[in-house]
Amino acid sequence: MGEKEFQDFSEALGKEPNTSIRINPDKPIPITSTMEKIPWSSQGYLLKERPSFTLDPLFHAGTYYVQESSSMFIEHILDSIEAPKDGVFLDLSAAPGGKSTILSSFLGETGFLIANELIKPRANILKENIIKWGLGNTLVTQNDPEHFQNLEGFFDVVLVDAPCSGEGMFRRDPQARTEWSPDNVKLCAARQERILDKAGALTQAEGYLIYSTCTFNENENEDMIRFLVDEFSYSPVRIPLQPEWNIVESATDTKEGIFYGYRFFPHKVPGEGFFVTVLKRDAQALSSSPKKFRDFRHPFLKSVAKSQIEKLIGNLSLPENTHLYQLQESYFWMNKKFKLHFEYLTHHLNIKYFGIELGKYNKEQFIPNHEWALSILPKRGYELLDLKLENALCYLRKEDFQYSGLPQGWILVTYKKHPLGWIKNLGNRMNNYYPKEWRVRMK
Repeated sequence: MGEKEFQDFSEALGKEPNTSIRINPDKPIPITSTMEKIPWSSQGYLLKERPSFTLDPLFHAGTYYVQESSSMFIEHILDSIEAPKDGVFLDLSAAPGGKSTILSSFLGETGFLIANELIKPRANILKENIIKWGLGNTLVTQNDPEHFQNLEGFFDVVLVDAPCSGEGMFRRDPQARTEWSPDNVKLCAARQERILDKAGALTQAEGYLIYSTCTFNENENEDMIRFLVDEFSYSPVRIPLQPEWNIVESATDTKEGIFYGYRFFPHKVPGEGFFVTVLKRDAQALSSSPKKFRDFRHPFLKSVAKSQIEKLIGNLSLPENTHLYQLQESYFWMNKKFKLHFEYLTHHLNIKYFGIELGKYNKEQFIPNHEWALSILPKRGYELLDLKLENALCYLRKEDFQYSGLPQGWILVTYKKHPLGWIKNLGNRMNNYYPKEWRVRMK
């Protein structure tokens, strides 16, 4: 950097980190004067101060995701490479889910996302954030990268946000400084090579591999570009930048030419440290498609019969693109366009969650699930109860609150018109169906 710039960098590490959010375009909220637009993200905003997100019902409704502004650059990459909106994407190291929600919103109703996380507690967090985002176009899996070896050439876009030494987190997480060492960098680089050795083969011909870290050193960034180019047939992709963004472009010399990387430094951008590169698979590389099975067979999942699907579409006002699966007694919604992909993937991956869990029948009565409440699927025929802040927080804490004049039966609780979950009015009392494991404990 040179002495002067390194001093600026060091001083930046001593300042308060910025707070930024990315709004869910399918659950829009008003833009206020306290929000400043992030230039490389259509839905990203810097906040003037950090609020208590835990005490904001809109956060629990999935109307926005709290995310570093640097990471939101993934959206600009997807737009720049003209990634196929009807494609099949893989986020290989997806927890806690920030980048997966970018991919999910990009794909919308036309594409399908596999969000994978190996470590179980992190996979649970990923699942929760995907449920809150609510689009239903995502399959959450819990697998080691090695488990994808039968899916070579299957994905249009593969994102690898690799575990790293965390130099980019030195400001936000002071503990990251004490944990850093040259040996840890080498350990991380070895782990990244193992992941990329599998991930590099998963991108189909003319598909894209996006590799990112939250660290600065060359061992975990440019050396990984060289590793990929040595092992697989990739060509470079250059992403357009605006000078005022202050993103630093690097050029890595390889046997296949110059490849490009993009660094975000905390003294240059309103975010934390980040590195990302994009590579395109050659046209001669392998492309694979899901194999069709005559009958879908799975030890736990059952595909619902067409006649029953039509009945449920009518009863629950589901869209015409609906296919349904049953896990024990619970029904799950899936876009039927990706039925073949989903069923093929269930033979190779450990399924954590998929689509949208709608609920189950108890005799003739349908019992709706929380996942359906937070989804963008229609929920017609249910009474709505829009709560003020105090009562909304009572609901999120699973505390009792009084409300008169409500009809008996299932009621969808909302805050500023955004669904929070279900209550059931039994006449003499109301049952709160907000998930126990999600309840807010902060006062």
